[in-house]
Amino acid sequence: MPAHPRFKLSRLREIGWTAWNPIGLTRTESADDEYDSYLLQAAGRLWNGDTEEAVASYLADVEANHMGLGHGFGIKLRALATAKAIHEYAETLRS
Repeated sequence: MPAHPRFKLSRLREIGWTAWNPIGLTRTESADDEYDSYLLQAAGRLWNGDTEEAVASYLADVEANHMGLGHGFGIKLRALATAKAIHEYAETLRS
């Protein structure tokens, strides 16, 4: 198992924009990197053994507090779906 996986940012972006997108932006080239740091952090946490639930809590906290969007409808479901999708992707890199 590689100690430092080579996550494809394009794949993480696809997951983030499809499953999460807390701001509700339209994906454009100029906004493409909007969630990169959060998605990379989530992927790294999952890679290093955090649970999907712990990573979902991180993403929900980012949305509610860092982005200042509060605890709106569906926040936990979006965050958990994103964590699950990133986890599934990360598992494909473990060989």
